[in-house]
Amino acid sequence: MTAATPAGQLDPVRPAPVRRAGAGGPAAGPVVRRVAAQVRAVRGWLVLVPFLAFVGVFLLWPTAAVLVRSITPGGAFGLSALERAVSGPYRSAFVNSLTLSAVTALLGGVLGLALALAMRGLTRPRWLRPALDSWSSVASQLGGVPLAFAFVAAVGTQGIVTKALLGVGVDLVGSGFSLSTTAGMALVYLYFQVPLMFLVVSPAVEGLRSTWQEAATVLGAGPVRYWRTVAGPVLAPSVLGGMLLLFINAFSAYATAYVLSSSGQLVPLQIRFVLQGNVITGEQDLGYALVTWTIALLGAGLLLVQALQRRAARWSRA
Repeated sequence: MTAATPAGQLDPVRPAPVRRAGAGGPAAGPVVRRVAAQVRAVRGWLVLVPFLAFVGVFLLWPTAAVLVRSITPGGAFGLSALERAVSGPYRSAFVNSLTLSAVTALLGGVLGLALALAMRGLTRPRWLRPALDSWSSVASQLGGVPLAFAFVAAVGTQGIVTKALLGVGVDLVGSGFSLSTTAGMALVYLYFQVPLMFLVVSPAVEGLRSTWQEAATVLGAGPVRYWRTVAGPVLAPSVLGGMLLLFINAFSAYATAYVLSSSGQLVPLQIRFVLQGNVITGEQDLGYALVTWTIALLGAGLLLVQALQRRAARWSRA
């Protein structure tokens, strides 16, 4: 039925509000939302279960086992294995690995940063930037035996480039150059360190805004002062983080070092010798101690990288 208004017009009947099925009344809204949020949280944890299981089995469990074996040499608690791992010839291995990693991180960081700055804002030719990105993605992962063989075939004792240079009067071997030395291995490592640094620092370089330089110029700052007071501090966390990443990458490299210098004094090679027992037997605890020091060193580097990345992200949000 319809109701008549005072003016004699018909007023349409308003439909009654429809209650949703299962709503449970007005007070049930927050409860339903809270339950739904809890269900989503449980689903999120269930998605993480395979990842957490993978990390636990292949990272945390082996790491804990290595740490326990390094501090319990012979089945009893003691620090003798850890002390031996940083003394005598093993100290030389750490010094050589630290030197090689520092040199390649510094040179790779500088060259990778220079390459990123050169490519900043470059639009011509159009194929250059995609080609460089593709090459960097491949070269940064091209380590190990294939890379070492490529350099041996190119600049080894009987390499193609070595023979070509000898033909024009440049005796590369006679000058003392060898791929098994620190300089030779650093040259090989730079092949994957430079593109890795380019990939890491390119987003930060591309994030430099042209308005910052324009504002600095309007305020009377020259290029040197702009890079010293504006662009330099902005890029510093990303550059330092990239160099730390290069340092960790070089320190943990094994296959390339093994092919170029299988008997070299480097930490990864010493770990292999001790654990395989090729030279001395019954020294597994010493190998675990070398791994423990390596884990501690790389873990400290990763913490510094994360701190620098948080600092770089703060600049990006500004």
